[in-house]
Amino acid sequence: MEHRHTGPGVDKSVDPHTRSHGPHGTPHGGHGVHAAAPATAGPAGDSHMVHSQGQHAGHSVAMFRDRFWLSLALAVPVVFFSPMFADLLGYEPPVFPGSAWIPPVFGTAIFIYGGRPFLKGGLSELRTRKPGMMLLIAMAISVAFIASWVTSLGLGGFDLDFWWELALLVPIMLLGHWIEMRALGSAQGALDALAALLPDEAERVTGAGTETVSVSELRAGDTILVRPGGRMPADGTVSDGQAEFDESMITGESKTVLRAPGDPVVAGTIATDNSVRVRVSAIGEDTALAGIQRLVAEAQASSSRAQALADRAAAFLFYFAAGTGLLTFVFWTLMGSVTDAVTRTVTVLVIACPHALGLAIPLVIAISTERAARAGVLIKNRMALERMRTVDVVLFDKTGTLTRGEPELKGVVSAAGAGTATGQDAVLALAAAVEADSEHPVARSIVAAARERGLEIPTADGFTSLTGRGVRATIGGRTVYVGGPALLRELGLQEPPALAAATGAWLERGAAVLHVVDGGTVLGAVSLEDAVRPESRQAVRALQARGIKVAMITGDARQVAQAVAAELAIDEVFAEVLPADKDKKVAELQGRGLRVAMVGDGVNDSPALARAEVGIAIGGGTDVAVESAGVVLAGNDPRAVLSMLDLSKASYRKMWQNLVWATGYNIISVPLAAGVLAFAGIVLSPAAGAVMMSASTIVVALNAQLLRRLKLNPAAAG
Repeated sequence: MEHRHTGPGVDKSVDPHTRSHGPHGTPHGGHGVHAAAPATAGPAGDSHMVHSQGQHAGHSVAMFRDRFWLSLALAVPVVFFSPMFADLLGYEPPVFPGSAWIPPVFGTAIFIYGGRPFLKGGLSELRTRKPGMMLLIAMAISVAFIASWVTSLGLGGFDLDFWWELALLVPIMLLGHWIEMRALGSAQGALDALAALLPDEAERVTGAGTETVSVSELRAGDTILVRPGGRMPADGTVSDGQAEFDESMITGESKTVLRAPGDPVVAGTIATDNSVRVRVSAIGEDTALAGIQRLVAEAQASSSRAQALADRAAAFLFYFAAGTGLLTFVFWTLMGSVTDAVTRTVTVLVIACPHALGLAIPLVIAISTERAARAGVLIKNRMALERMRTVDVVLFDKTGTLTRGEPELKGVVSAAGAGTATGQDAVLALAAAVEADSEHPVARSIVAAARERGLEIPTADGFTSLTGRGVRATIGGRTVYVGGPALLRELGLQEPPALAAATGAWLERGAAVLHVVDGGTVLGAVSLEDAVRPESRQAVRALQARGIKVAMITGDARQVAQAVAAELAIDEVFAEVLPADKDKKVAELQGRGLRVAMVGDGVNDSPALARAEVGIAIGGGTDVAVESAGVVLAGNDPRAVLSMLDLSKASYRKMWQNLVWATGYNIISVPLAAGVLAFAGIVLSPAAGAVMMSASTIVVALNAQLLRRLKLNPAAAG
């Protein structure tokens, strides 16, 4: 009887023991291990560049930081020597030759140096006709700058000394952007991580041997030599030799895959145990890795079109302030007072830029990211934090996310005395003895299971790897084999009928089946399956209890996927999905009107992570998956998704509360500054407007601090 292995997370055409077994601690098959997530995958470093789209285009955290500190230093003398500020607090600033020019000179430096990012951003928003925070700030500081110089030069008799307001506004806005950007990651990092998967050089085979060339010099049709531990520089086909390839950076699957002559290999994968010669079929932009890179870029571009909550509020305030300013000027001009018209219009436009709005969202984001990090959730993307509360379905990658990505012994059956504990223990002990010198995950699982049962494991020697079939060793003078269907074929053996019922049921579940052979006799069999994380059950139940659908996606065979889905009670399963098609499945769910959170850990997950409304990378995943995601789970606990959901709802409430307060200040103060109650003797002076603005800033700052009371504990989620 012949069985074809369809084990968990493994190339379905290959037996689970086709990996080369290396004795004495040498990993057999060079089983690929995911690159560890960066310890600081959350807040970006101070020199981190942000994405090329949006209000922070081309800016770095360090730039906002440096401009903030210098602008703040310059602002101190401006405010201190400002007559308006001195009158407000009732003190007399010292007078000495040139003291009157301190506010104009230092204020001009603040405007040019500190205000430059906002002026450039405002001009960009004006050109694209998409007003937002940058244009609102640029309008306020420009009007304040011009009006203050007019007053300082004594032109027109206006009393519009806004130097101190300008000096406070610019540093506060720089501080807000600095805080926000420290809490955000760079989308470009995903593309950089993909590029880093390719080596810089390759060994090209020539008539005289080999030569080391730059990867850019390779051409389709070249033959290259890839040594053990070497990374593929291009796509191709194995022409000579065979090796176990670590494809985890492409597939997300943790098992190595045997590649022999005629088999395709992909750029970025690693030959773990042997040298192979590969005929190049695609280079550069034509490789599968480059295709994934394009998908990531496209998905990131599509997800970045959504406008953030604060930007929408800023756009509203811009139109509100500009419209009010225009009406103010027209009304007071028609009333016959051009001086009042100019004064009140300038006041409207200056105080229309609320300090509170500039800090409302950044403070919430900064505190949210800090609270999340304590719960093992690293937030890299502001929009991910805002969108998580709206998610309708969470799509989990199976291997390494809902499961451990490692084989676990699930069953043992004995041909002699089938079903008896004694027979099972004897079979497992022999299998563990043969595998004892191996570090392969399959071997480790078998040995660990034997030790957990307290079995006495016999001493074996003469360990030998049978590439593509299994392993063998000598125990007490007997030759014992452990392997799958290919091993039985090589030995000319048939599976005993006593095993057929058990192994048939295992295979239907998609388990890997290994037979234990003593000489020419099949003693029994063991089954291994990808171990489901205990935390996954709680995460799935809790999400469903909150009305969120749970789906699972995997490249594994349908029976493997269905077995895991049944165990976890998952709502929908996408099985046998090719690596390049995971992105399409996310788009398919979105096409149904669902908002998707994708949880994955492999390079092939990165386009899907970028495409989803919220991309969540498991911390043990590849660097590319981590960079493509808006959220990184520092550990491998899927229950952390629940923490992200709770945090999203809580932070969104705080954002709205702060925005209501910040915009409410404007809605009240701008009409008062415009003079709508002038008939009743109520007019908001520039000084009074500035006091209200400062009070508004303090309120939103204190309100944001209340987020610190939120307790995030994934283990207690439910």
